[in-house]
Amino acid sequence: MPELTDNSESNARIDQTDSGEPMQTVYLGAGRGGVVRKQVSPAVLQGNQYLQELFDRVNELLGDEGETDAPFFPHCPKNLYEMGLREDDVQKLVLKFLAQKGSATGREIASQVKVPFGILFPLLSDWKLQQLVTYRSAGEMGDYVFAIVEGGRELARKFHAECSYFGSAPVGLADYLKGMERQTIVGKQATEEDLREAFSDLLVSQEMFERLGPAINSGRGMFLFGEPGNGKTSIAERITRCFGDSVWIPRALGIDGDIIRLFDPGVHDEMPVDETGGLLDLSDVDPRWVRIARPTIIAGGELTMNELEVTQNPVTKICEAPLQLKSNCGTLVIDDFGRQTMPVDMLLNRWIVPLEKRYDFLNLPSGKKVQVPFDQLIIFSTNLEPRDLVDGAFLRRIPYKIEVPDPSEEHFRKLLEIMGPKLGLTFEPDAVDHLVKTHYLSKKRPFRACQPRDLLLQVKNYCLYKQQPKVVTKESFDFAVATYFSMM
Repeated sequence: MPELTDNSESNARIDQTDSGEPMQTVYLGAGRGGVVRKQVSPAVLQGNQYLQELFDRVNELLGDEGETDAPFFPHCPKNLYEMGLREDDVQKLVLKFLAQKGSATGREIASQVKVPFGILFPLLSDWKLQQLVTYRSAGEMGDYVFAIVEGGRELARKFHAECSYFGSAPVGLADYLKGMERQTIVGKQATEEDLREAFSDLLVSQEMFERLGPAINSGRGMFLFGEPGNGKTSIAERITRCFGDSVWIPRALGIDGDIIRLFDPGVHDEMPVDETGGLLDLSDVDPRWVRIARPTIIAGGELTMNELEVTQNPVTKICEAPLQLKSNCGTLVIDDFGRQTMPVDMLLNRWIVPLEKRYDFLNLPSGKKVQVPFDQLIIFSTNLEPRDLVDGAFLRRIPYKIEVPDPSEEHFRKLLEIMGPKLGLTFEPDAVDHLVKTHYLSKKRPFRACQPRDLLLQVKNYCLYKQQPKVVTKESFDFAVATYFSMM
């Protein structure tokens, strides 16, 4: 009986059995490597009814790539074609790296450029035959120490003049779009339970929960406005937790020859995959992707228009992704909105279409314009009244305007009770009453959510300076208030 063989270019086709009987192609399903088929003889199919049932079961398990509900996971590619790269793309990175390092083992090079060792090693062997690299010594587990030679160094100089980047091999735009589509925040529903868990370390009123929940589920964006110090930024930072804990993003994007760095350790928190257990096998991870905590990126008064476009270093020719691209599948907070150096109208006009359509257009250094997802919850946090900043057309595109009010006296007292033990402080019986009545109610001073923490920190520092027990007294509150509110 003939064995089942792959119907692919890498294997010889078997069109008929030894007896001249025509073979039949059986469809098994669509896996990560593409369509899977097998060739079998009619006798096999007729004599083994269970075989067809087995094929059907395999097809069911493989499923269709476009209809899976499984979480997105970047599987390790098997060849350059699956990576969407050419040999030249990898060669540029490797030769520039070796030109800087001098020599490295094959596995060290693979780790640097994030190309699986099984794909990279045959390329290194070919480049040795082309006299671009050479073996310096033997390494472990069948590896070698590779060193660049003059022919490779000459090429590396040319490549370096074009772009000095020699980090992770890039992920193509098409693969990036698929990954973002699978991890989008659109359609993710946050329940009251989700919000309470996300805000478990903050004291938030029930009324605020009722306002935030629908706004988060809209996925459109919101204004958080109110007096400074009431927790607008703290609220914005925790909203991301409602969408899930992690996402996968490429370390770099490759678009028509331009390499754009996307992973930014300054704003992204890497969450390495556990190698010791779980369903995710680290050996099956595409090393060009990195798992990060779902991003929350905050831009304040220092925000400029350059940070919203792809920027290229004129010397190194390395491109950096804009903030909105780095914040995809997460939250982008524009803090102190209205206090940026650029005019408010300029910022709003840049985003008025993306907020409506949920996609953006980026201009590349090559002159090409590409469409990318605009898939984040944008939060405008401001101490100013929104209607005084923007016109009606823009306010319509931000359907939720949520005021973060001053805390009540009860809320203020509760914050003091929470913060005291965290700072290692205990209270004298009448200390809090003295603070509230003497320094707030009698002076008609409004409560602010940040003030319990700030005042108690001053009390703690005062106690440390005086080498006194860390006890909050009336006198220590008087001292803290005198310095804290001296210019307020």
